[in-house]
Amino acid sequence: MEKLWKCGDCGKGFRFPSELETHRRNHTGERPFICSVCGKGFTQLPTLLSHNVTHTQEKPFKCSDCGSGFKSSRELVSHQRIHTEERPFSCSHCSKRFRRSYHLQMHLRVHTGERPFTCSVCGMAFTASSHLLRHKVTHSNERPFKCTDCGSGFKRAADLRDHERIHTGERPFSCSHCTKSFRRSHMLRKHQRVHTGKRLFTCSQCGEVFTQSSALLTHKVTHTQERPFKCSDCGSSFKRSGDLVSHQRIHTEERPFSCSHCTKRFQTSSNLRVHQRIHTGEKPFTCSVCGKGFTISSALLNHQRVHTGERPFTCSQCGKGFTWLSNLRAHQRVHK
Repeated sequence: MEKLWKCGDCGKGFRFPSELETHRRNHTGERPFICSVCGKGFTQLPTLLSHNVTHTQEKPFKCSDCGSGFKSSRELVSHQRIHTEERPFSCSHCSKRFRRSYHLQMHLRVHTGERPFTCSVCGMAFTASSHLLRHKVTHSNERPFKCTDCGSGFKRAADLRDHERIHTGERPFSCSHCTKSFRRSHMLRKHQRVHTGKRLFTCSQCGEVFTQSSALLTHKVTHTQERPFKCSDCGSSFKRSGDLVSHQRIHTEERPFSCSHCTKRFQTSSNLRVHQRIHTGEKPFTCSVCGKGFTISSALLNHQRVHTGERPFTCSQCGKGFTWLSNLRAHQRVHK
């Protein structure tokens, strides 16, 4: 049957208008089917009905390998792939494989740059509808999750749990390569790529590789000329809202991040973190070949070229390759 009903946002076709209406909720963020127990919203009634079993203790679907119980057959099938190590969904752009089809769908957006879920308030776009829903709370002043220690309020329960670890000092996620530990599991996963040198996400236009998909998506805007974020003071424009916020501190002279060891202040929190390593002597990024330590991950990645012999910066006039961009620029003066 021909798919006559087209989505105006992404162009996807559907056989029935009801299917298009359900699909459109992915773009608008609308979730009309609300769980009466926890308030979570869903785009379709069957999804809500599946969710409702999470509020019961019954887990009728049992794994024959480890005995784990699950509330739905789909969860059991996905779990069994842990034992079989089956990853049936493969990316056509790189070598990555996935246990679930929707994990593949989200991963593909790293390569395509697609961000189909757009905030109706500020225009910011996201790769997943769940990311859009999380973002939407930033436009509300409601902070229903309160810390019992200091009274701070948070927009999400996960943010409160993370905050509470500041009071307890708990860092349950430890790196097996060094002594660093983290409050969140995803922070540990990102950190471990520093030790392995694993760079998973490659830009299709210039070949530059990144350890995080978010870094690749941020990088991709460098290949466009669009600069939608304008400074009201000087008219300078930027490709990202975060760059505009940092820039505006030049006009306001605001330096909100202060060092606890000296009187220096910084415009960004990342600059403060790097600076503090001068006082602590911390060099968290260690070369797996020679053991040399570095204060920032980019310095380690540059250093690793000494061992690999990689020379990614090539002179367009004579073809000579260089380990660092600064060396290429110095060399190019020979041709002038």
